[in-house]
Amino acid sequence: MALRRSVALALVAVALTACGSQKGGAADGAGAARPASPTSSYPPPPKCAQSSATPTALPPSPSASDTAGEQQDGPGDAPPNYADNHAYRMQASLSAEQQAGGQASAELILAELEKVRKEGGSGEFGVFGDERVEAALRRVGCGEKHGVFVGNGYYAVYTGVVCVSGRVTKDELTGEVHGVYVEPQPGEGPCVENRGGH
Repeated sequence: MALRRSVALALVAVALTACGSQKGGAADGAGAARPASPTSSYPPPPKCAQSSATPTALPPSPSASDTAGEQQDGPGDAPPNYADNHAYRMQASLSAEQQAGGQASAELILAELEKVRKEGGSGEFGVFGDERVEAALRRVGCGEKHGVFVGNGYYAVYTGVVCVSGRVTKDELTGEVHGVYVEPQPGEGPCVENRGGH
């Protein structure tokens, strides 16, 4: 019993002397300059469909006078928990610079998808094969690692900065620039709206 007590006391003594053994001051970098923002432990996402030139026309940003007449203090006719119940549909907001860069990416993507439409050969309901749409997206550098989702005439891709999504069919070609979804559809990339909820 005395041996157990001695071993336990020895372990406690070692643990106590090892904790907090670093000296304060210059040794721990106290007073040293620290970065203004924390560094990310994740590598930046890969980029695709990046244009060498940004569109010259930036989208207009709302000014105080544009929103002065709007009522901003309540959900209107919506139930009080509407925002909570639909939070999974929220998208990240984009700066004017991100929106402009995203528009340039969308123009590259739409140009490639237009080639698919001009080649013809759409299937049932005017939808092109997923393989053809995916190949067009790969031509602008967007692959699986970019959260590409293609299905039933719909496409969505994460360019590393913004999402570009829309429809490509025999009769329709659209593209929308938007932020990633807070809770995207599981398994379909960050740019596909979650069809569920809670």
